[in-house]
Amino acid sequence: MRALTELDVRASFINAAEEELGLIGMPHDFLLVDWEFHDFLAWRDPAASKRGCVVVETDRGPVGIVLRASNTSRTRSGMCNICQTMQPGNQIALFSARRAGAAGRRGDSVGTYMCTDLSCHEGVRLAHPLAPNEIRAEGQVDMRLDGTRRRMERFVARVYEGTD
Repeated sequence: MRALTELDVRASFINAAEEELGLIGMPHDFLLVDWEFHDFLAWRDPAASKRGCVVVETDRGPVGIVLRASNTSRTRSGMCNICQTMQPGNQIALFSARRAGAAGRRGDSVGTYMCTDLSCHEGVRLAHPLAPNEIRAEGQVDMRLDGTRRRMERFVARVYEGTD
């Protein structure tokens, strides 16, 4: 991702009301973000426990969406639809996003299951442990990174659909 300022991030949100933009808390470590390391920027709002935010780089520039988290599951485990990692049930939540434009004003939303801490971009960089005689395939981590980025971009595109 290219480096963004706080103003850039706030201006990128496509599904937030004007009054909501001022309430969104930035990540505590925002000034320390290593932008070259991030495929997208995602964080839980430190000021509102149920709110999350995602900003992805698109051909239109940075596009941000505001997410709303449901309560975590009581199931034993679940899979994040973004990084496709199995997690304990309390580390997966359904996140919904109000659609942009007229559809969002009508109450339309989209949702998907994600890691509760929204750290998918970090989790996929961790290589799974290998069995003693197993060999890691070349590019395996790169494929997981590309897939995670594409899935997050598709989710954001679903929020953006129909606003042109």
